[in-house]
Order: sequence, then C-alpha cells, then structure tokens
Amino acid sequence: MAGGTDDKGLSPATRLVLAGRKPEWTGPAVNPPVWRASTHLYENCAAQEAGRHVNKDGLFHYGARGGPTQWALADALTALEPGAAGTMLYPTGLAAPAMALLSVLKAGDEVLVSDNSYDPSRTIAMHALRDYGISARFFDPLNLAGFAAMITDNTRAVLLECPGSLTMEMCDIPALTAAAKARGLAVLLDNTWAGPTGFQALRHGVDLSILALSKHVGGHSDLMLGSVTANAEYYPRLRKRSLMLGQQAAPDDCALALRGLRTMGMRLERSSASALTIAEWLEGRSEVAAVLFPMLPGASGYDLWKRDFTGGCGLMTVVMAGRDAAARNRLIDELKLFGIGYSWGGFESLALAIHPERDRAEMPWPPPGFDPADRFALRLWIGLEDPADLIADLTHGLAAWAAP
Repeated sequence: MAGGTDDKGLSPATRLVLAGRKPEWTGPAVNPPVWRASTHLYENCAAQEAGRHVNKDGLFHYGARGGPTQWALADALTALEPGAAGTMLYPTGLAAPAMALLSVLKAGDEVLVSDNSYDPSRTIAMHALRDYGISARFFDPLNLAGFAAMITDNTRAVLLECPGSLTMEMCDIPALTAAAKARGLAVLLDNTWAGPTGFQALRHGVDLSILALSKHVGGHSDLMLGSVTANAEYYPRLRKRSLMLGQQAAPDDCALALRGLRTMGMRLERSSASALTIAEWLEGRSEVAAVLFPMLPGASGYDLWKRDFTGGCGLMTVVMAGRDAAARNRLIDELKLFGIGYSWGGFESLALAIHPERDRAEMPWPPPGFDPADRFALRLWIGLEDPADLIADLTHGLAAWAAP
C-alpha cells in the first residue's frame, strides 16, 4: 500500500520503502518532488492568520518550516522509530546533537556525556554549552554504578553513543536509561552506527535519537544532513527550539536522503556481512592485536549487541600489534581500494588513522587488558566492494606495515 506510514506490524525493510510517501506530498509520482520554496502563498488573509496559530509539518507557513520534501523525510524517519512523536531535520550531522542538547538544557543545568562520544559532540559539550552556562562532565559508560553516582541535583540529561565512537565499546543502554530516568534525566543517544533499523532507541528508553544522515541514509557521500527523532515528552521542546534558532534542511538534500533511505536496508546488510568476513580474517592476522567490532562473535560487547540490536554496519576499528604510527600510516597509504577520508556510511570503503587518546577524560587508551604497546589503530569503513578484493588490498597494506 504505497503512501502508508501508519501500517501496523510491518517490518523495517518494508517501512523503508513505504514511509514518508503520503499521496498529498507525492501526487501521482513515486517520490515526493523537490519543493524549493521560501514563500508559501495563502488563499486569503484569513488563511494566513490561521496559519500563524498552527505549527506542525504538513501545513504550509514559510520555508523555514519546510515543505513536502522535508516533511516526507521527517515522516519516514519517525515511522522507523516506534514510540516517536516526530523528527526534526538539520543541515549537518553535527547540528543534530547540538540542537538536541539545547532543547533539553538551560543555564545552570549539567549534562553527563559518554567519554567515548563523537569528538564534535564532546566539543559542543566542553565549549559551546558552557558559553550558555551549561556544564558538562564525562563518564565511563561501562561503569553503571559510577554513572549513577555522578548524577546530581543539577544534572538534567545524559548523552550516550553506542557503540562508542572510534573504540566501539558497547554500553548497557537499558540499564543506563533506567538509572537516568530514576533521577528524571533526558536520555539522548547518537544512534548513527546502527540506525533505527538496527537499534530501536526509543523502545529501549531513549528520549531523543540522533542520526548523522550524511552516512547510512544518504549512502553516497554527497550530502550533509542530520536528524533528531523524539518521543512525545521531548518532541515539542525540540521542535520549538530548533525553529527558534532557524534550523532547517535544504529540500535538495532531503530528496537525496529519501532516495538513499529506500536502499539503506540492503546496503547495510551487504556492508555488515562484508565487514564480518573481513573482521574474522583480520582477527587471525599476527599483525593485529584486536578487532573492535561488536558484531564479531567473541568481541568485547558482542553479548550486548546480540541482546539489544537487530543490525549494525560496516564500521570497525583495528588495533595493530605494537610498532609505531609510521608503520600504521604505511599500511593505510598502501591501500588502493580504501580511500582516506572522514565520515563513513557511503558505498566506498575508507581507512583512517585514529587517536583515541586525544579524546578521553575517564576511559584510558589502550583499555585495560591491552598491551600498552598496542595503541596504534585505524578505523575501517567497509563499503560495497567485493570483500575478497578488500582482503587482498589489506594484505598488501599489512605487508607494508611489517616492512622494516
């Protein structure tokens, strides 16, 4: 039934196809047209006056509130997150956590931030929020008792990321959310790694689920976009603050994201399967100290991933066995099928030297149990290439790593 977004019992794969395709937005076409508009015209003064008092998607007002192209994408993302009241869109993935935090915090409040969060999110917490009189402290998300003990009367929110950025730790999201809710905290989660098809955040106690749509949803490394999907308690606050600060996504980028959304399930399935094959191969290499990839059986966090998640993606971190940064860089430079670049989630594979020790307050790098010499790591994004070709390419890279 094309155009339905309220059908019950449909799988995420089917919702990826149907969501956001309301007939009033698509017309006779399969996809919503790209509506580029700043000014929306009213039939008469009465209609214009009535529009001032209604603020929701689906009703024209002014371009800053969006049009059918933006509404279709927001509606689709809401439909993918059971328990969601709505979704707000942003021009970058970075703007999404910023607006989520600003919607739940005010001067004098405190936020607790997972110590393995995305570096730009850390920067928001340490610098931008403090300019607004909001304080931030970092915590180890693997230490549940320690987290609960850190909550004070001024703490109003917690920002999680699972798995952790760069180092892929899996935290117990239901346990952390329960501890947070017991003290009245808003729970925010950067859910970009698994996305709503791999982890239904709101069903696990999260209030605001954050995505960098530039990654899986876009899927082709050609757009910048972010989103926050929230429950009924927090969505009105999120929408009010976002519109107040002029946050809106461009319709052309939303159209690209809608196109990417329709094939996201198949791309994630292929990327995840290839990544698991490559992770298993890397795990057997003597040059590798550890493969940090929650979908890998036996890896740290695998049991939590298996319990709470229904999917993942092709992003992993490889910790090299000893040597130095120069050897790690030779490995990356030797690769022909892996590009060197930021972001991930596109069709092409990427490799990037990472430095977790630069972005830690509570969590040591290397982590407990690691040989201190095993501290040089690279992040791999596994795209849609044949995994056998990628393994052959990595074999050449490992030979360069081992060269004297």
